[in-house]
Amino acid sequence: MNGPVTAARLRIEGLSYGTGGRRLVDGADLTAAPGETVGLVGPNGSGKTTLLRCVYGTLRPTRGRALLDGDDLHTMTPKARARRVATVPQDGRTDFELTVREVVAMGRSPHKRFWEPDTAADEALAAAALERVGIAALAGRAFPSLSGGERQRALVARALVQRPSLLVLDEPTNHLDIRYQLDVLSLVRGSGTTNLLALHDLNLAAYYCDRIYVLQAGRIVASGTPREVLTAELLQTVYGVKAEVSTHPVTGATTIVYLPPSAC
Repeated sequence: MNGPVTAARLRIEGLSYGTGGRRLVDGADLTAAPGETVGLVGPNGSGKTTLLRCVYGTLRPTRGRALLDGDDLHTMTPKARARRVATVPQDGRTDFELTVREVVAMGRSPHKRFWEPDTAADEALAAAALERVGIAALAGRAFPSLSGGERQRALVARALVQRPSLLVLDEPTNHLDIRYQLDVLSLVRGSGTTNLLALHDLNLAAYYCDRIYVLQAGRIVASGTPREVLTAELLQTVYGVKAEVSTHPVTGATTIVYLPPSAC
């Protein structure tokens, strides 16, 4: 899509965020090398979404910082940050009666002056992104009329059109059936960006992530490759479940089978 994307190095240093007397993220340290796909996993309420929001700028950390190629993301203007970081949020609902094509084209906004019209190149980028996520036929539909899965793919397309060096995704496979879960995560890995994403599905995280950070009660309690991190002991400690962890004979990826209490 108009030449290669330049991936960036992300470094999070001692990042904390608290509100109402509660510390939702507590002293997080994280790195993502250029072009890496790094996953955040952990139980509900562990701080994944809060940490992501601190990275892409909707929350300001109470302590610590997030650096992109050495530049502090929180000292940038929103527009400057949006030229380098694209986001796919967990809930992409909107009441604006824009078409899918118009929503996807919004990804070009950080690169344009206010009210500058779309160019032929902008339109070509949007069309290519819609094709890549498999919803080109929906380009003229009203965005609010889409199903949850269709909406999620449109937001991924918008992020691709933004041409970022860092892509931040919060549960990007929400509402997607199995085929599109695999398609979207393959697309993210092949986008040329550095990717930071929160995932609930540990098997998807094991297959698509180069490295994984595990959060529990706002703290990072483990990090490393999927093979290093996703052990039966960690799943018992962090998630409170028993599981069998093995290596898939075809893919070579770490694979988790959860055991019901009656089988333990």
